[in-house]
Amino acid sequence: MAHETGSVKYEEEFILNPRRLKLFTCRWLPANQEPKALVFICHGYAMECSISMQGTATRLAKAGFAVYGMDYEGHGKSAGLDGFVPSFDDLVGDCAEHFTKVCERQENKRKMRFVLGESMGGAVALLLNWLKPEFWDGAVLVAPMCKIADDMKPNPFVISVLNKLSKFIPTWKIIPTADIIDAAFREPEVRKEIRANPYCYKGRPRLKTGYELLRISTNIEKKLNQVSLPFIVLHGQDDKVTDPSVSKLLYQSASSQDKTFKLYPGMWHSLTYGETAENIDLVFVDIIDWLDQKAAYGNSRLEREQKSESDDQKPQDDSHKKLGSK
Repeated sequence: MAHETGSVKYEEEFILNPRRLKLFTCRWLPANQEPKALVFICHGYAMECSISMQGTATRLAKAGFAVYGMDYEGHGKSAGLDGFVPSFDDLVGDCAEHFTKVCERQENKRKMRFVLGESMGGAVALLLNWLKPEFWDGAVLVAPMCKIADDMKPNPFVISVLNKLSKFIPTWKIIPTADIIDAAFREPEVRKEIRANPYCYKGRPRLKTGYELLRISTNIEKKLNQVSLPFIVLHGQDDKVTDPSVSKLLYQSASSQDKTFKLYPGMWHSLTYGETAENIDLVFVDIIDWLDQKAAYGNSRLEREQKSESDDQKPQDDSHKKLGSK
């Protein structure tokens, strides 16, 4: 399916992952200009790309970026049990494979690549970077899941019991948590939209899913100093879902030479969709400014790759010269 609205062209297609599951993918492209760079969006837990991240993608495409998204297994329009994440590693692997294929298309090979992750998608973005450290040119991390806020976590005894049970009844929806929609989205109208969206999962977290989210966020929290790519991290000061103090710690601990931290007083978890229109505008000014600066600065990764290719070819070229001179 494809359609064009004003200055943005939207397309979608299904792909097969290595486990033979059909995954939904979509893209928003600037209709009247060559894209400045590529942006790959990673949605949050229980969310999806084509509806709840449409506002994000459309703004970025109107600003001149080609935007690509994918619904994870068990999310949105992709196959899999609703809201079930049997393996976070497989989920990240699916993203890495699809995003790499997009980057390797002829029209995209020379373009800069950025990943934008919201909430759980922020964790996906960091893991994508660790999986292929030289691949990405930068990351936009919106309220990233580097640690689940204490208010949203069951107590340690319950966590211990749930972890054991997850091996035997992984898909059961019995994790006791507060309502994430009420905690994440500030605007009541947006909460209604999420609840009415058939592609957003609304049940309690499944046991194995909860275990995977906790495992990954705990691992990331321990490795914040290993984040090395350029990034901007944005967080609402009143976030009750993911912990803003850990985003600040990420900014302070990361080994990246190029890093930016934005903390928004009074804002909640969902900065790009759940806030007031004025607040959302403010957040996107910061995101698009950062991306524009990076896209205008030049592609150092591409220069490194070209130099490497050139160095690889030199001995071969010299040998041809010698053969021709005899």
